[in-house]
Amino acid sequence: MSAQEYLARMKTIAREGGKIARELVDQSQPSFKKDGSVVTLADKKVSRLAQEILQDLLKTPEHILIDEEDPVVERYFDQPLLEKTPFVWALDPIDGTRNYANRMPNFGISIGVLKDLRPWLGVVYFPALQELFYSDGKEAFFVQQAFSSEERTTKIPAIDQPITGQSVFLCIDNFAKKFEWDYQDCHLMTQACAAVDLCWPAIGRGCGAFFKSSLWDFVGPWPIVTAAGLNFRSLASGKILDRIQVDLFLKENTIWKLREPYILSSERNFSILKSKIRPRE
Repeated sequence: MSAQEYLARMKTIAREGGKIARELVDQSQPSFKKDGSVVTLADKKVSRLAQEILQDLLKTPEHILIDEEDPVVERYFDQPLLEKTPFVWALDPIDGTRNYANRMPNFGISIGVLKDLRPWLGVVYFPALQELFYSDGKEAFFVQQAFSSEERTTKIPAIDQPITGQSVFLCIDNFAKKFEWDYQDCHLMTQACAAVDLCWPAIGRGCGAFFKSSLWDFVGPWPIVTAAGLNFRSLASGKILDRIQVDLFLKENTIWKLREPYILSSERNFSILKSKIRPRE
């Protein structure tokens, strides 16, 4: 099966999942998981939708799906298994679930495919904003008024936004618990949605992002931002994340969450942004 055929299925999950999310927004039935995160009826229904659309592929040994709402998702926390699986899919049925449960527009459906554990295809859809980001494995695109007769598609070019007094740096909502920020020349902005934090800098909505997310949060945006000339770099070492290894993630309690924080940025901006972050004592 070609990249375009996989991409078509991903867009179908995004489009139909978006319909589900919009229909259920006023009856989302939010509840809490063991780790304290929010889950809604839409999360569960979009998860089932993806499982159905991909079921023929998931019956083969060439594909696995790491889905946030899979109750036994820990079974894939196995490096030898991942190494022998050519296509690893990762799905966040509703990213920014707390936003969604509070009827806020910054939530998305994020799905990505790793090929040989490296970023390959990605689709991220924001139903309330009608914005779609995707990568076909070679290039990335931004679609406004997505899935409508008025949709407008723009290729995402490489970007290296200079940091000025106008700049914003997107960050996770608990950033301030562990870090202080130097506000000179650049301000923090929190959207409480990893998909927003990671996709928006690819089109110049922010000079970068700070994140310590779960696998399903960043696999969808990963090939999109890479096409835009941005990379995920370890805050501590500056090493670029370019391949998945299970030892990068926690296994207990918050399975598949990165052990350490990363900065999404251009090569030039990484050292500037890192210098503005100070651990709280």
